[in-house]
Amino acid sequence: MEVDDVGDDYVIVSRGTSPIDATTAEKDGISGPKYLAEIDDLLNNLADSLWPLNNFIHENPELAYKEYKAHDALTSFMEVQQGWEVTRSACGMETAWIAVYDTGEPGPVVSFNAEMDALTQIGHACGHNLIAITSVAAALATSSILRTHHLNGKVLLFGTPGEEGTDGGKARLLNSGAYAGVDISLISHPGILHNSPMVRTTAFSRLEVSYHGRASHSANSPWLGINALDALVIAYNSISVLRQQTMPGDVIAMSIINGGGPSTNIIHEFASGACTLRAATTSRLNNLVDKIKSCFEAGGLATGAKVEIKQINGYLDHVPNRVLADSYRQYWEHIPGPKPEIGLPREGEYTYIKSSTDQGDISHKIPSVNASFAIPPGPEKGQPHSRDFEKASGTREAFEAALRVGKAMAGTAMDVLTQDGLLDEVKRQWRKDMEEMG
Repeated sequence: MEVDDVGDDYVIVSRGTSPIDATTAEKDGISGPKYLAEIDDLLNNLADSLWPLNNFIHENPELAYKEYKAHDALTSFMEVQQGWEVTRSACGMETAWIAVYDTGEPGPVVSFNAEMDALTQIGHACGHNLIAITSVAAALATSSILRTHHLNGKVLLFGTPGEEGTDGGKARLLNSGAYAGVDISLISHPGILHNSPMVRTTAFSRLEVSYHGRASHSANSPWLGINALDALVIAYNSISVLRQQTMPGDVIAMSIINGGGPSTNIIHEFASGACTLRAATTSRLNNLVDKIKSCFEAGGLATGAKVEIKQINGYLDHVPNRVLADSYRQYWEHIPGPKPEIGLPREGEYTYIKSSTDQGDISHKIPSVNASFAIPPGPEKGQPHSRDFEKASGTREAFEAALRVGKAMAGTAMDVLTQDGLLDEVKRQWRKDMEEMG
């Protein structure tokens, strides 16, 4: 998940909810949603095959769009799974891939996203190895049940490169049409603080500004110059003043890229800076972008410097689908074995995280869940994007936590594939959420 700091902060706010009347069954002493026992057996049996794959990805970290080893390992694994068809280097990206299990009969189309990229110098400190394994596990369990019970529908598993940064693989796949016809999209993300299927993330964007002035001697003829550095300072101070009137969820982080150089006896002819903006919603982000642009333009207006502003679009805020989240909850709560120490929030409560992800872009086009899950922390209790978390994400305990989430994700997919009317309810909720987001 793309972040500017290592915070895994969250705030929980109560909302309404739409309960699902899940079909329940009991098998081998396991009570709960209908397919839970089968999913549990399938993934328990698959664990010994997935563990080496998880280790390989974790021990071979690769940066965005250079996930060659992970791409080859994951596609090779999926190519030998019964009934799956795999496309390597999909949609013009060397390390993107798409695996499809199609029953051949019309029905809902469910999908899972598998991230693969790591972070510079600190490896899988965001736990993308666990994200990949969780989605692979969920996809395989779902396809196995479809095959065993001769059910209709289709399962897609997307290998999504380059999540860290501003040009995520999911957004590229989305723009290429890869998600056309997909009904729901499921993914997960590890941390150490919480378990939640109702994760909200921030929208973010980056603005870069350059000021072009005119150089002159600062003592002999300063009146002949146009001070680009002054323009940048005015903009910086304007943004500082603006912060008093921003909202609690707004984040404005600014840096000076070029202050005009070390010389003090000149009127600086060039200066530049950059600003990363985050907001709770995309509409709020757009409002914040307009305000920051006005601050940049004010610097040019006050000094006479020419202003150039470049906007680099980041990711949209993730909007979780509460109907899918309710289904996830039903499975997560009934999975056999000891329950995690950190439970789920109350039904309908959002978990707010101030980082961003390209799954947010997906959620504005397709009903989505981006389920957070807590893994045992390292000795320093480091959160994502720390060296301590990198070590924690490679443990067997973290892997077991990921498998547990994979079981709940598979159950969510099975509910959509088999429960009459549930997909319609999911889509109604999604349309309502999008209308409220503006």
